[in-house]
Amino acid sequence: MKSIRTLLFILSVLLLLGVCWFFFPADGVAVAGRTLHFPSYEAYMAPAQKEVDVDEVLNKVNRSFEMTCSDNLLDSMRFFRNYLKANPNRIYLPDDDYTFFDSLFAQLEQASEEGKTYRVMHYGDSQIEMDRISSVLRDCLQSFFGGSGPNMIPAIQPVATISVSQWASNLHRYMVYGDAARASHHRYGPMLQFSQVTGNGSISFAQSSHSRALPRVKEISTVSVLLGNNSEGFAAALRCDTITAEPKVLAANDSVSLITWKLPVPVKRGTISFSGTADIYAVLLDGEPGIAVDNVPLRGCAGNLFDRIDESTMRQSFDLLGTRLILLQFGVNRIPGITSTGHIVAYVKELENQIDYLKQVAPDAMLLFVGPADMGKRYNGVMGTWKTLPELNDSLRAMSLRKGVAYWDVFHMMGGEGSMAQWVNHNPALAGPDHIHFTFAGAQEIGSNLAKSLTTYYDFYKMRQHVPSEKVIEFVNLDWREDSIRTAGRIKLPSYNPFGLKTR
Repeated sequence: MKSIRTLLFILSVLLLLGVCWFFFPADGVAVAGRTLHFPSYEAYMAPAQKEVDVDEVLNKVNRSFEMTCSDNLLDSMRFFRNYLKANPNRIYLPDDDYTFFDSLFAQLEQASEEGKTYRVMHYGDSQIEMDRISSVLRDCLQSFFGGSGPNMIPAIQPVATISVSQWASNLHRYMVYGDAARASHHRYGPMLQFSQVTGNGSISFAQSSHSRALPRVKEISTVSVLLGNNSEGFAAALRCDTITAEPKVLAANDSVSLITWKLPVPVKRGTISFSGTADIYAVLLDGEPGIAVDNVPLRGCAGNLFDRIDESTMRQSFDLLGTRLILLQFGVNRIPGITSTGHIVAYVKELENQIDYLKQVAPDAMLLFVGPADMGKRYNGVMGTWKTLPELNDSLRAMSLRKGVAYWDVFHMMGGEGSMAQWVNHNPALAGPDHIHFTFAGAQEIGSNLAKSLTTYYDFYKMRQHVPSEKVIEFVNLDWREDSIRTAGRIKLPSYNPFGLKTR
């Protein structure tokens, strides 16, 4: 009798579970402020989500940038045409204008000869902290255009970076947002923060010993300080290794100033000592002329606060710095608060206002928006993509292109929906267990492919210097799927080597 009761108990429990399986609400049941979920019949019967093969995705991305050298220019023209029209990993350009970056490339090519350093400002959220992504992009671009050093750093660095060691004394830090103190004015500068010195203070730096520091960041031979609102007789002195540079003494100035020391040899460490009162916006640790990529991580920021900063301060700063390209990498921090299309529309409008502001204060700079990466959220026990992320990504791209801003789609480069979970599970891991942030290995992939996309446009720019513009226009406007044999006899040049292209 006992065995029958046990059997009946088991069957009744199974029946109850079966009823729950069929009829339990998909969204769960709210109980005492919590939501209870139960696996549903629909979820069980639904086809399994196709897992993203990360290695296959990344191999496909890398192959999409491969350019085969040929003694027939037609083959190469086909590659660039297909890249412009159909490569999903390309940087999308406003109006599909392949000349979008031409003026930037022209300036970068002349930088070394003219003794200038042009700057790329890479703004982003915590995804780029520690110089992740930026360091990879920097190293690639400097291999093309020259330059070295860790480039721009704040006077006080709240999160250590892999590219330089630094410390400060007798400085007080202010930020436009976050937990730091607020200033009585809005002159925060291009790093959205400044450190005030009153009396005596100092900033010290040293060559990075981090295992992931790339060689070029260790080559520092030009040191600069971007400052403002300084008192009469404000003095700055620099000592590097055994070199004591000539002190700089300034007259009172309530605007922005840039003081620079060019050193005879690269140095391993140094200290900048201050005497007087001033707002220190940034320190620039550069090398030979060329290009600098400045990493500006803004933890927790959604990219919607640039217009809180005094316009005159920003305009003067970008002009003195020679800023020619601004990267904006935001979106992830707003995703948890987005539950509807209306929220997306409102956020995109906020970013549109920031773009208008940046165009006003940095008229010589082009803008490139780096879209949000995939971001994981658990639904009924299964890790997937935040539901509003794909729509947000599409909306950001549409807005950017409409506003004359280039766009790089990280979400689809990673593999699209569900990719973050597979980046986390990859060996080695390409993203962390929070299903938000990349590991250093993952950041290497992102930075490298962003650089490849940008330098592919540079290769096309180089080629077009040797081809009549009307021929390029004619060929690019052909349907990219056509194999126009008739074109072969009209545009044919020797191999790439005379053009100086760097194939990958």
